[in-house]
Amino acid sequence: MGRSVAFTLDPTQDPVFDRRLGLSAPARGRWIVLTYRGDPVPRPLRPLLRLTRDDGRRETFVLPAPVQGAAVWLGYLPADCAAVDLAIDGRGFELERVGLRSEASLFGECLRKRPLRAIAAGYNRLRRHERRYRDILRGSCAVTPRGAFDAWARDRTRADRGPVPAGPTLQLILPARREEGERVAETIRSLQAQRFSAWRLHVAWDHAGADPIPADARIVEGRWPTAGCFGDLVGRAEVAALLTPGDRLDPDALAILVRTLSDAPASEMIYADACIGAGTPESARLKPDWSPDLALTTAYMGTPTLYAGALLESLQALPLDAQDTFPLRLALNATGAVSCARVSHVPRILSQGEVPDSDAGQRHAAVLQRYLDTHRIPARVEAHPRGFDLLWALPEPPPLASVIIPSRDRLNLIRVAADGVLNGTAYPAIELVIVDNGSVDPAVLAHYDGLKQDSRVRILSHPGPFNFSAMINAGVAAARGSVVVLLNNDVAVLREDWLEVLVRQACRPEIGAVGAKLLYADGTLQHAGVVVGLGGRAGHILRRRPAASPGVLGRKRVAHEVSAVTAACLAVERYKFDAVGGLDAETFAIDFNDVDVCLRLAAAGYRTIWTPRAVMAHLESTSRGPAIGAARLRFEQEAERFVARWGGTIRHDPYYHPALSLTTFGEDLE
Repeated sequence: MGRSVAFTLDPTQDPVFDRRLGLSAPARGRWIVLTYRGDPVPRPLRPLLRLTRDDGRRETFVLPAPVQGAAVWLGYLPADCAAVDLAIDGRGFELERVGLRSEASLFGECLRKRPLRAIAAGYNRLRRHERRYRDILRGSCAVTPRGAFDAWARDRTRADRGPVPAGPTLQLILPARREEGERVAETIRSLQAQRFSAWRLHVAWDHAGADPIPADARIVEGRWPTAGCFGDLVGRAEVAALLTPGDRLDPDALAILVRTLSDAPASEMIYADACIGAGTPESARLKPDWSPDLALTTAYMGTPTLYAGALLESLQALPLDAQDTFPLRLALNATGAVSCARVSHVPRILSQGEVPDSDAGQRHAAVLQRYLDTHRIPARVEAHPRGFDLLWALPEPPPLASVIIPSRDRLNLIRVAADGVLNGTAYPAIELVIVDNGSVDPAVLAHYDGLKQDSRVRILSHPGPFNFSAMINAGVAAARGSVVVLLNNDVAVLREDWLEVLVRQACRPEIGAVGAKLLYADGTLQHAGVVVGLGGRAGHILRRRPAASPGVLGRKRVAHEVSAVTAACLAVERYKFDAVGGLDAETFAIDFNDVDVCLRLAAAGYRTIWTPRAVMAHLESTSRGPAIGAARLRFEQEAERFVARWGGTIRHDPYYHPALSLTTFGEDLE
């Protein structure tokens, strides 16, 4: 944690970076460790730290949010650091401690923990690649694998300082089997230890004859009324929640959840993070903000979840039926009835629970299929080796899909890409539009002549300086399909169903962009969705990890919401693309254009989906090579414009938990 130093936080005139950090000891060329706390209830905008150098240059860092009550950040103060400013925007923010560490101590820690990474850090230090050097050391010394969550949380958990709300009275319902008596007792003990005491509990047993539960005027027990409805258990309560036998709520849990109702009065569903099966690598259930597609296939909200307002009223008529399937049926019906604007997520572990039984997955699939059928949702459950996903209906007849490939020369690439689209794809209605950026290779031009013999192919000439966004926009303007698919010329088809999978998703009215699972040539992940804020701008999560990596909550096994997907393979309905103005060819000619258009689609009300069922190979940036010199300068300029436009999303990607690191790409803790 470094040697503690005295500090001050002084106000500034900057409307964003409103605090300047003052230190009692020299800090230039040192590493700084900040420990700070904050309230878990507000939308958890990550703090920002801005370094100003002697020559006026500035660099901004996105810090972890204090989701367990506190957070720790490790950063490097360069030798020419003139000022350190903070953007807080968080109620209850308090800088608890500032420590300073020497470069030698940090390098020594990296050498002990990750010797190969230490070699890489030293190499980049010699080459004066400060950013890369800094990120390697931070990723080695300040990042914790999710499997070590318990130890990580011990250093960061603080008791809630927020006020205990006066009400409303919270109706809790606990369906239980008679053999779960001890688990029920555990749950009741955790309720009786709550700071918030205005609760009532209804324990609904599957049959009579169990040991009596502890005497408490707030607790009633009875039989599970199979022929009844949810309203029979809720009564006239304004707020209700379902618990599971064995749930052990944090003493602050109900106070935080009910306080969220007053802080976000429009909320009708509020859920928090939980631990399931303490001590296991995936025990921490670090949940995204509201993600309805993920909710259908995983019911990730779990407990504790509060229901209130019009949503609770609409759920009261839900039949109780079988006790063992009711929690899932309640979650599915809530998912279908609530709007995104009326859901709040508290990113803090508020409950410890039991691992679901081995039949939970099969039970979920069966209940979900009945739910889809009952509500006439145009999708069906489709099993796969690691579980199941949803197969959404394909319009009849299948719409024309225009695949748009920008390209220049490189016969080895365009031949593979075009052949995969035309001959390796099972989809019946395809148009291929190649937007050529001034190819001069005779072999490529001859290949184009051959492609033109296929009535599905069009070659569009687009000479001039390379502008990816402009080329895509030109291709879309010339395309005839109602679905457009942006495809890099260095992407190869691996499965013939890839296009059908994308079109099924893209044709849903509420969905904007749809992205594919892209693999490097060695079979590792290249693209499993984009996290805004990763690396300080935006990046591909789980890059270079095994292709079968499940991800947090196992969501890489199912289609789910992400903030953005790469334009290396992106499908979207033409009218939605046109409605937001296509790619921004002036601001983002080469990079960040795909993330930008996904975020603009989101602002227009469309969700972005990544699906693991469309699998392609991607030799990333093969056609352009690495960015160096002028290309690197252009990249940094576009990155600065991206940060300026999407600063709010960079501080809080709704689909990436605010405790997870933005330094590494592996969903680690920071």
